[in-house]
Amino acid sequence: MIVTTSDEIPGKKIVRTLGMVKGNTVRCRHIGRDIQAKFRTLVGGEVVEYTKMLAESREQALDRMTTQAQKMGANAITTLRFATSSVMSGAAELLAYGTAVIVENE
Repeated sequence: MIVTTSDEIPGKKIVRTLGMVKGNTVRCRHIGRDIQAKFRTLVGGEVVEYTKMLAESREQALDRMTTQAQKMGANAITTLRFATSSVMSGAAELLAYGTAVIVENE
């Protein structure tokens, strides 16, 4: 599965557009991670606990989106975007969305 943020894929032509696909996940903070993160604000540096959680969230949302595209018969996704929103205090949604397409070599 080819996934790109652009409208086109070099060396490929879009022969059919299948529609929007999306994948999301909602994650909430963990008290242990919060304690570690608060400590990091005192000493400085990257908040590794949240970096890891967000990376996992992105991968899960991408996996769900590509699974939906495959079920539609797509072999590529163009115009990939990410969006986030707060669901409740301490929880957020991460959404990946794009356009499922069928591409062929030019």
